[in-house]
Amino acid sequence: MSKIILTYKLKSGVSPLQFEAWQREFDYPSMRGLKRVISFVNHRVIRPLIGENPPSVDYIEVIEISDMEGFIQEDMGGDIVQAVMGQFMGYVENPEFLIVEEII
Repeated sequence: MSKIILTYKLKSGVSPLQFEAWQREFDYPSMRGLKRVISFVNHRVIRPLIGENPPSVDYIEVIEISDMEGFIQEDMGGDIVQAVMGQFMGYVENPEFLIVEEII
């Protein structure tokens, strides 16, 4: 199983309440409905554990994928992911999409 981690900040003028409502109403149901998505959870960054500087990101998403190649080849170009991404990009700036693996 592979994971995708997304990190990003909201665009200026986008309120967290607005974004999080969209996430609950559209993003979660759409992405969680894909057969290759095992788990999809978003985390709001509250504050740094150490130091006074503001966090570099507002949100961190963790998506567990059962078949990364299938997800990339089929789901990424499909109607559901394209609809989600089209709306998502209206809310966020400079998203970073990272495919990660656990160190064993």
